[in-house]
Amino acid sequence: MNTTKQVQHKQTVLITGAAGGIGYELASIFAAHNYNLVLVDRIGLKLKEIAIKFQAEFGNSVTTIVKDLSIPSSPQEIFAELQAANIHVDVLVNNAGFGIYGLFNETDLTSELEMLQLNVVCLTHLTKLFLKDMVKEGYGKILNVSSAAAFQPGPLMAVYFATKAYILSFSEAIANELEGTGVTVTVLCPGSTESAFHERTGMADSKLLKGKRMMDAATVAKIGYAALMKGQTIVIPGLINQILAKSVSFTPRKLVTKIVRNMQEDN
Repeated sequence: MNTTKQVQHKQTVLITGAAGGIGYELASIFAAHNYNLVLVDRIGLKLKEIAIKFQAEFGNSVTTIVKDLSIPSSPQEIFAELQAANIHVDVLVNNAGFGIYGLFNETDLTSELEMLQLNVVCLTHLTKLFLKDMVKEGYGKILNVSSAAAFQPGPLMAVYFATKAYILSFSEAIANELEGTGVTVTVLCPGSTESAFHERTGMADSKLLKGKRMMDAATVAKIGYAALMKGQTIVIPGLINQILAKSVSFTPRKLVTKIVRNMQEDN
C-alpha cells in the first residue's frame, strides 16, 4: 500500500478497478469533489501514475493498493490494510469486473471462476466488510457497477450476464434493507461503453458493437456519480438503454434470449 500526503477532514472513497475506464473516470470526479482516494487495481504502475497526477492537481490524499481481486483473500487484505492505516471509507465503489465471450461449453473454466470471484464474490465481500462501519456511523454510500446486461440472459456471455444480474438484485435488496440507516446503495447499469473491456472479451466484432457509437466512460461515470449523491437505487445511462431494460419485462423471455444471441454474434 502506498499513500501520498494525508489530508484530514475529507471523506474517503475506495474504488476498485481504478486504473482505467469507468473506474478511472469516477476517481477523477471524486478527486475533483475533494475526496481522499483509495484506488485498487492489479496494474500497479498505472495506479502510481494516477496517484501522482491527482495529488498534483487536487491535493488529495491518494492511497494505492495493488491487488488481484480475483484472489479470494484480497478483500480481507484490503480491509485490514486500511484499518491498520486508520483510513475510514465513507464511499465504496465496486467497479472492478471483466467478461468472457464465447459458447459456455467452449470457454475456459478457470477464467470463468476468476470472473465469478471478482464480479460477484469480491463485490459481496467488500460490501459486507465496509458496510458494517457505515451503518454504525449512520452514513455511507455504495456504488455497485452492474450493466444493462443485468436485465436479460446473455448467450455467448452467459456467465458475465449472470454476474451482472446478481449485482443488480443484490444491490436492490440491500438498498431496501438499509432504508433509514443513513447508508444508500446505488447500482449503475451502463450499456456498451467505450473502454478496453470489449477488446479483452473478444467481442469487438459482434453485431452489438461493430460500427456502433458507444457512450464514453467519462459520461457514464458522471451519471453514476450524480445518482450516487442523490441516493438513487438504480441508474441506467442513456434513454435507449432505459427503454430496452424496461421492454424486457413485456417481452417473452425466450424471444429476449434469441434477440440477445443474435446481437452478440459476430458479423
